[in-house]
Amino acid sequence: MELNQAALQILLALADNDRHGYGIMTDVLERTGGRVRLWPGVLYGSLKRLAAAGFTEEVDPPKHAPKDRMSRRFYRLTAAGRRALGRELAHAARDVATARARRVSLKD
Repeated sequence: MELNQAALQILLALADNDRHGYGIMTDVLERTGGRVRLWPGVLYGSLKRLAAAGFTEEVDPPKHAPKDRMSRRFYRLTAAGRRALGRELAHAARDVATARARRVSLKD
């Protein structure tokens, strides 16, 4: 499965923590400085495709989750998802190295 921007951002959000949908949206928004906003349709459609590819899975809420949040669905990055994320980040790192080698300015 090729990772689009939304899928990449979701996998990054799940790389260090299991999260519910709103937690994923918030993480992406904060981490990207508002540059990437995952609307619910995009988020949940992407999560469905990522689960079908074996990259994410739904998990039970953590024990420390507030009781009012127990009905939220939580998601986890699988080993296959971590490998896919690693491959995508390696491609991005090579692209940045190529840009630097060609003296492309990375500043605005």
